[in-house]
Amino acid sequence: MSISRHTSSSIELRLVDFTADDPFPREGAYRFAHAETSPPHSHALGHLVHAASGVLSLMTEEGTWIAPSTRFAWVPAGLTHRHRAHGRTDMRIIHLDDDLASSLPAGPAVLVATPLAREAALAMTSGRSRGEEALDHLRRVIVDEAVTAPEQPLHLPVPHDPRLRHIARIVEEELSAPATLGDLGARVGASERTLSRLFPLETGMGFRQWRLQLRVHRALVLLADGVSVTDTAAACGWATTSQFIAQFTPLVGTTPGRYRQSQPAS
Repeated sequence: MSISRHTSSSIELRLVDFTADDPFPREGAYRFAHAETSPPHSHALGHLVHAASGVLSLMTEEGTWIAPSTRFAWVPAGLTHRHRAHGRTDMRIIHLDDDLASSLPAGPAVLVATPLAREAALAMTSGRSRGEEALDHLRRVIVDEAVTAPEQPLHLPVPHDPRLRHIARIVEEELSAPATLGDLGARVGASERTLSRLFPLETGMGFRQWRLQLRVHRALVLLADGVSVTDTAAACGWATTSQFIAQFTPLVGTTPGRYRQSQPAS
């Protein structure tokens, strides 16, 4: 499987060799088709990944981090991971040396892409020839901006307890019809009290917060695919569209409507 080259003369979107140990060996721009997924791989350098359009998932054995166009995904050096695109996605990669990487979290994370950092990332991956000094300056701008904002809670941890895994599957499959933790416990043979204790231990968050993360992840995918705000809210289990907007906006940094409008046509 390969990624087609963009037709724009101003941006070089590279072809990807999905059989390589590192299918993204260079900084730059890459085009993903909807639902395209890279194989597991790692990089010698830590790197920031930005979806100039579309939505990218960063997947590891510990969970999934999702990065819409208002965010960067941070991937530390040596971390085995995969990327998955939701909607047609223009992916930008910025490599960081150890000195710059030391300012960022030790593990994978989602960071705010401020307008300045976003423009710097787009500038250095646009295909325009720039000297190494200019590129280093842009990298420092991006990192300086990224560390001024708190890490974003767009991480969906993977639970390991068999009962929690069963519940996770049920919630994902029945997201439009949310059930209480007590009801879910009855279906997997565990008490609500036990599950309430296990969720923070296994995922670092309570059940309601974990489900909210899942809802936002699913909403980003649906909106990128052109689904309306109202239908997305219903599909993800929000009782009302206004509740959807109120919970989505702080996490993503923009309203569902504006986010949907920012996505390229299919």
